[in-house]
Parts: sequence; structure tokens; C-alpha cells
Amino acid sequence: MKEKVLVTGGTGFIGSHTAVELQQEGFEVIIVDNFTNSEPFVAGRIEAITGIKPIVEPFDMCDAARLDELFVRHRGISAAIHFAALKSVGESVLKPLEYYRNNIISLLNLMASMKSHKCNALVFSSSCTVYGQPDRLPVTESDPVRPAISPYGNTKQICEEIIADTAMAQPGSLNAISLRYFNPIGAHPSALIGELPRGVPENLVPYITQTAIGLRSELSIYGNDYNTPDGTAIRDYLHVVDLAKAHVTALKRLLYGINKTQYEVFNLGTGKGVSVLEAITSFERVSGIKLPYRIAPRREGDIEKIWADPSLANRELAWKTVSSLDDAMLTAWNWEKELRKKTGK
Repeated sequence: MKEKVLVTGGTGFIGSHTAVELQQEGFEVIIVDNFTNSEPFVAGRIEAITGIKPIVEPFDMCDAARLDELFVRHRGISAAIHFAALKSVGESVLKPLEYYRNNIISLLNLMASMKSHKCNALVFSSSCTVYGQPDRLPVTESDPVRPAISPYGNTKQICEEIIADTAMAQPGSLNAISLRYFNPIGAHPSALIGELPRGVPENLVPYITQTAIGLRSELSIYGNDYNTPDGTAIRDYLHVVDLAKAHVTALKRLLYGINKTQYEVFNLGTGKGVSVLEAITSFERVSGIKLPYRIAPRREGDIEKIWADPSLANRELAWKTVSSLDDAMLTAWNWEKELRKKTGK
């Protein structure tokens, strides 16, 4: 019998790619999503890639009764991977209450249902935002978690603390891993699933691809006066398929009981910092399109530079990124073109 895994936010960008990898690894996937940051058609795309239709439960994770009832109907859920969250740094500065309510209550509801139904393995979708602007680079898991510079980042810190406290309170009651990832980009090589931003994209790569296809007149680069080689902000961009595979590896670590402590944290990145201008150059190289762009003021909540030291994940999870920046840019571009063909927008 297949092991059942609950994937919250499973039709979102990272969630959908993880659902694909889970199904291809033989897990039965149950998705909960309210489609705030995704579209219902993504479930059909997951089926098209894997040949298996995931179970989709369309409701809000803040509805504790619905969530508990799901665990009753789908008896024997072995583990959960928790993606469901509002995720825009900039929006969180404008709507802090909405972010605290959604991101924290959804986790509390999930953990309460897991406890009631004796599901004791949790993989949490965390973020490098918990490090703020580090004093040294690359960032390791032993570097301090700093006061968050956005409500979004603070919700990730608070959620990590809730999970850690719960895991350590009663030995054996919960085994959990927080995956602190850096900047996921790209799309599935099938071009059937990828990033689907609502409105004007907050993230760089969908802004790049939408500009390239003519949806945006130009690309905005937020700040060119940072203390970096070319003045633009530096991030660690990793391919979303590589990231999805890390979730499966982390899940197996918990299910097979090879975790070393009840709560573990891993950085997921390439270990290489890439500036905004370098990312644009990569896209131009693989697409053959010259992008129009302008320099805009820095955004509230953005940091100057960050990239990962992924050696702990390399060693303990036997995981590392295999796709290059150019690979990721090409898959993102292919996804954008296929998406516009299908939607006509």
C-alpha cells in the first residue's frame, strides 16, 4: 500500500513540483489548497506529467474543522509537507495581520490535526529570510536567526519556533525538518507546471519572462547601488525541480527514522550568489531576447546579498543541485511560452 502524504499548498509553484516528485516516487498525494496563489488546473497538469491524479481538497487551512475531517476521511496519512502560506515580502509589509493570521494559524491547525491522528512526520517550507542580512557569507545553519525585516520573514521564524518547541517537548511525538530555501526559479521540463504569479510578479524570473513575452513593457531592477560587484542585489537561485527532490529526500529521512534529532534544519541552495544583472544576462543568453529594463528604487524589506552554504544538506540528505542557472532560465521561458499559448493571454 502506498504511503499517504498530505501536501498543503500542493498546487502552488513549489508544492506542485513536489507533488510530481512524490507521485513518481510511489507516494499517494493528498493536496489541500485554497488556490490563493495557484490555479485549480494545476492538479490536471500533475496528472498529465505523472499519469496519476492527485486527490485535491479545496479549502483554507485556517478552517480547523475541515482539516481535521480530512484526516478522518483519509485515514493513515503518514506525513505532511507544509507549503500553504502567503509568500510576498512586499505585500506582507502592507498587510501584516493577514500574513500572521494565515501563515501561523494554518500551521497550528495542521499540527493539531497531525497530533490527533498520530501523524508525526512534518517537512516545513521555510526560507532564507530567517537569516536577514547575514554578517558572513555563505550562510550556514549555525548562523543566527536575526530579527525579521518583513512580516513574511517573521512568520517563517515563528513557525520554525513552534515546530521546534513541539518536536522537543515530547520525544517521539513529532519529527520535523525545516528546509530553508533560497530563491527557487525555473519550471518542470515538460512546461506543464511552473510559477504562476497573481498580478505584477514579486519575483525576478516571472517578471523577466513576462517582459520577454510582451506582457510587461520593461523589467524593473530594484536598486543598483548595493555593495555588490555590479551594484544589484545578489541571491542564490536554484531550480525548482532540484528543490522538489530535496523535499522527497527529507520526507524519507523522517519516515525511515534516519533523522539525527527530532527537529532538523537544512539550507537548500546552489552555494553560488548571482546578481540581478547576471540573472538577466543568463536569460538573454538562453532565449536570444534582449530585455528592456529600468533602474527603480530599492524595495522595502529587500536585503543586499545572500547565498547558501548547502554542505550540510549535501552531506546529510545526499542532495545537491544539478541544474544550472541557464537550465532554470530556459525551463522558465518554455513554461511562459506554453502558458500564453494555452491561455491566450
